[in-house]
This record gives sequence, C-alpha cells and structure tokens, in this order.
Amino acid sequence: MKLVIGDKNVSSWSMRPWLVLKHFGIPFEEIMIRLARPDSSANILAHSPSGKVPCLVTDAGDAVWESLAIMETLAELFPQHAMWPRDAGARSHARSISAEMHAGFSDLREQMSMNIQRQAFGQELTAGALANVKRIEVIWRNCLTAHGGPLLFGNEFGIADAMFAPVVMRFNSYAPKLSETARAYCASVTALPVVAEWIEGARKER
Repeated sequence: MKLVIGDKNVSSWSMRPWLVLKHFGIPFEEIMIRLARPDSSANILAHSPSGKVPCLVTDAGDAVWESLAIMETLAELFPQHAMWPRDAGARSHARSISAEMHAGFSDLREQMSMNIQRQAFGQELTAGALANVKRIEVIWRNCLTAHGGPLLFGNEFGIADAMFAPVVMRFNSYAPKLSETARAYCASVTALPVVAEWIEGARKER
C-alpha cells in the first residue's frame, strides 16, 4: 500500500492514518508531497482524486481519501488489529467522537493550526476556540474516566486517539489552559513511539 501525505509539520489530516499504519505495523510506502508549492496540486492529483492529502492507495490499486475513511478501510482490511474498541458500546462511542472531531472544531482549527515547530505560548484565544478546547476536554475526561486511561479507550492506541493526536500537537504548541486530566492525556499521546517518530520528522522539515 501507499500513503500519500503532506508536510509532517503542518498536515494534521495526514498524521492520523500514518499513526495507525505505523502503530499496528502495517507495511506501506510513504509518499511525501510538500505543500504550498507550485507543483503541489499536480503532484497530489496524480494519486488523490480529491486533490487533497492524505490518500491511501491499497494493494488492489483503489484510492481512499479523507482520514476517517482511510482508517475505516484499514480497520476492515486488518480486522486482527483492534483499531476500534472490541466492545460494541465503546466502539460506538469511539466512532462518535472521531466523527465529531472530523466535522467540527472549526474555531480551533482556524486559530490553532497545527505547526509542530511553532511555540505560541500565551496566545489569546477567541471565545469560539476556548469553547472548542472545553468540549475536547469533556470528551477526553469522559473517555478516560469510563475506560481508565491512559489513552481514550484504555491501554491501547486506536483510531480515536489518532483523530485527536493533532489536537495534542496544537495544545503542545499553543499551551492553552488545560485540566490536569487533559495534560496527562497529552503527555501520554506525545510519548507514544509513533507520535515521537512523526514529531521528529516534522522538526527535520524546512
């Protein structure tokens, strides 16, 4: 398989399926396309019908785009891995918060864009961005309380954690005021070997 991604420093959507593939040890070829360059669009369109990254090209040659669709496809292709929780109730919850992350939090995305190399401590946030942060804290607290942590659905990393990993990168860069529970979750995600590998790649980019 091939995974077409953008710059690791800024491409939050690329980060999500990349983490899942790496964490579960699924072999793939990484195709990095640098963004915001004159040939970026043409290079992406050579792989992705949407003209956006990420895009998964399966062994069968099928193109799958949009991060959540890619990860759902991976869960179907590799059912031996618990990418979603095995328990039906927990799985429904994980899908719900992943879809909410995929579709929402526009104020946070606009004001706190992912930039792993950036340190923007003390930046004043709008009311909308603050509301997004509070909602994310509620999601995390509910999951961690229900499943015991240190990750959202227990000890094992899954798609739901991958969906929120770029948020953790944003919080690391912008340092909004967070609860102790949220800070602990950010530390747990940042310490994951696959996340550390992504961060290392992002910091090497120019």
